[in-house]
Amino acid sequence: MALRERTGLWRRATSLIPGGVNSPVRAMKAVGMDEPVFVRQGEGAYLEDVEGSRYVDWVMSWGALIFGHADPETVEAVREAARSGTSFGAPTEAEVELAAEIVDAVPSVEKVRLVSSGTEAAMSAIRLARGFTQRDRILKFAGCYHGHADALLASAGSGVATLGLPGSAGVPSSAVRDTIVVPYNDADAAADAFVSYGEGLACVIVEPVAGNMGVVPPAPGFLETLRTLCDAAGTLLVFDEVITGFRLARGGAQERFGVRPDLTVLGKIVGGGLPLAAFGGRADVMDRLAPAGDVYQAGTLSGNPLATAAGLSVLRRLRDPAVYERLEELGGRLEAGLAPYGRVARVGAMLTLFVDDYGALFRHLLDRGVYVAPSQLEAMFVSLAHSEEEVDRTVDAVAEHLGPDR
Repeated sequence: MALRERTGLWRRATSLIPGGVNSPVRAMKAVGMDEPVFVRQGEGAYLEDVEGSRYVDWVMSWGALIFGHADPETVEAVREAARSGTSFGAPTEAEVELAAEIVDAVPSVEKVRLVSSGTEAAMSAIRLARGFTQRDRILKFAGCYHGHADALLASAGSGVATLGLPGSAGVPSSAVRDTIVVPYNDADAAADAFVSYGEGLACVIVEPVAGNMGVVPPAPGFLETLRTLCDAAGTLLVFDEVITGFRLARGGAQERFGVRPDLTVLGKIVGGGLPLAAFGGRADVMDRLAPAGDVYQAGTLSGNPLATAAGLSVLRRLRDPAVYERLEELGGRLEAGLAPYGRVARVGAMLTLFVDDYGALFRHLLDRGVYVAPSQLEAMFVSLAHSEEEVDRTVDAVAEHLGPDR
């Protein structure tokens, strides 16, 4: 009956939703499965699907749930906020409190604007950078994902520095005409791009730790070189910390690596698992946003009271340094356990296990009650809800499939 329930849901989903899913990364064809797992509920480190099967979850809503599923404090905060209303389209005290929490935590952020998604935050940061510098071109890095705004859906061509090419149907060439793409971690290529385009570059946008092509840490000196190049050319440096923000440290990757951008894009953890994102940075840059300045950005649900309540509940607890000590401990244990079975790339509480046949491993883990991302190029996200038990269970399941006695 349970299998029929899932199949029936899939058939209904494909008849109503393009591809049957509301975000492409939820599809599982890349790992050899026709149907995705339909989730019924989550609790702590576990997911339960519509068939009643339970899984240790390493996706954690793609990194958003640092305290795990249905975290009691977050749920109570949202419930309490809902009693007063779900949306006002007017300023609230909670928006101010969340902004203060972000400014206190993130080293480079002096002012911040709340929005609803990482894509919206990245898109708005780019517009702000262009408005502030009065320049059009932007520099991004191959393999870094900054949401699905047209100008950022550009892929690298041949050569050291290439004008962006559309990475999706429906994106006109004109939309990425001013997007320059160079290889990630290639400081020389970035420098060459500045030689060619520096006076016209509004900003450089980069994931300080790439999280969408496997976890790729910055090469020594890479982020520092970008800072130096931007300073010399009057170009703004934008860190996309949607994934790394509040995960690698309370102040994100910029705290961990000691490099301050001019603008920072935040998402996932900042909303406590609800739809909320933000972008912030230097006060003189942020003050160019309407209504203070001439760069327009708006959103009906920006600073939504339910999302701000969730975000405050989470961010206030991240003031405790023990949070990151525990995440580092668990991340290190998971890395050490997985290392014999493939190449592990880890930075703090995010890691990727690279293996030859990821699809086969994914299906095996699912059969053993372990849920990882249905893509080799995504990360496993450690949360405070995980324990040594979940780590060891996962390592044992991987060893069963890839170990020498297989």
